[in-house]
Amino acid sequence: MLNLDRQEVDTSEIDRIFALQKSTALRWRKSDYQERTERLRKLKKWILNHKADIRAAVSADFKKPEAEVDISEIYPATSEIKHTSANLKSWMKGKSVSTPLSMLGTSGRVIPESKGVSLIISPWNYPFNLAIGPLVSAIAAGCTAIIKPSEMTPHTSELVQQLVSEVFDPSEVAVFQGGADLSQALLSKPFDHIFFTGSPQVGKIIMEAAAKNLSSVTLELGGKSPAIIQKGANLKDTASKLVAGKFLNCGQTCVAPDYILVHQEDLPRLLDEMKVTLQKFYDSNYAGIDQSPDYARIVNDKHFERLISLLDDAKRKGAEIVFGGSHHPQDRYIEPTLLTNVSRDMEVMQEEIFGPILPILTYQFLDECIELVNSMAKPLALYFFGEGKMEQEKILSETSSGNAVINDCVLHFLHNELPFGGVNNSGIGKAHGHYGFLAFSNEKGILTQRVGTTSSTLLNPPYGLRTKKILSYLIKWF
Repeated sequence: MLNLDRQEVDTSEIDRIFALQKSTALRWRKSDYQERTERLRKLKKWILNHKADIRAAVSADFKKPEAEVDISEIYPATSEIKHTSANLKSWMKGKSVSTPLSMLGTSGRVIPESKGVSLIISPWNYPFNLAIGPLVSAIAAGCTAIIKPSEMTPHTSELVQQLVSEVFDPSEVAVFQGGADLSQALLSKPFDHIFFTGSPQVGKIIMEAAAKNLSSVTLELGGKSPAIIQKGANLKDTASKLVAGKFLNCGQTCVAPDYILVHQEDLPRLLDEMKVTLQKFYDSNYAGIDQSPDYARIVNDKHFERLISLLDDAKRKGAEIVFGGSHHPQDRYIEPTLLTNVSRDMEVMQEEIFGPILPILTYQFLDECIELVNSMAKPLALYFFGEGKMEQEKILSETSSGNAVINDCVLHFLHNELPFGGVNNSGIGKAHGHYGFLAFSNEKGILTQRVGTTSSTLLNPPYGLRTKKILSYLIKWF
């Protein structure tokens, strides 16, 4: 077991495993489709044989309901493995490219080659899914991997370590457990690729460390993902989808709707529909949401206190709690909370909430929504509810976000054929499916020239009149 604590990071063990993986990566680079899919098969078999253990570990960390573990932890991992295994053969083939007239006589192709040794730093909010998902892409690309899971979810981190130790040799995939000091020690190594999921603030630290070794990075970050509701939208359908997406995992989801923009005339009906939906989802027997077996808890006291501070700040500055607001510190329980009369100076509008608090703002004209979204850092996702095609296209073309969803939210994370990731402050690079495979691959361009050809010698020195005429022709026509 490679268990390093925060105070005494055993850098010699990191060095040893890194050296072993560097050697393995050279062999894995030449591995074929069958070898890589066999590794994925073993990984999937372990997951399917340990579903109960995964549920128990995640529940022990923050009381995530069993069904939510299946939906958001196990299914995304197994689905990613199945999709990758089914398509890996074609992904590895690469592709031919067309030949421009100026390159007549040559041929070009692009082949993906493994980058080498990778580092995966996974977060606490989906501690199994977001450790295993990138690992699937790394294995598919032929990379070895060191995983550093979150210290905030120790039960799941221990389970990830158990998985890796039972399926892989440390020279192939290894897990190191620890805190910030361990992360710093790992980041000092010259990894070929670093995949980080977490906050923009830590993402900047990761990127700075990667720059010292010119390691490529995929940064899956976060941000304030807006949900814009067109005037006259189906509010019953919209409310159901917003409640499901926002309060999944107690709001601790990077793509959860972070705030709502609704037309001022539709606000009363939206609130009514959301209250009815919350009652239906979490308190149908009127025993209290805190008694619901389907509602998770905040991961630790630090995050609990941060969320309560956000709520207190909003109330002090005039926000109105129209649903929820109750909380139990001993259980780290915060009731699903809807806020109105929200202003931009409130802390809930200054930072990603990452919890079960949902500010609801009103607008009169759609341009107000666009102006607000564009005045803030680019979000990881943007959600638009409404059937107006012109309004949909207006929002999509006049805002920027990592992903966008029309008439739903969060669901795009499970779509294997779509690239997942942010833009600028919400992330760099894409993940999932083919895009995850490419993240851990170098797309190598290859040009093949015919032996004995004279086309490349036409522009060789000495540069005379003929060379000038050829260059003039190329510039004008090619």
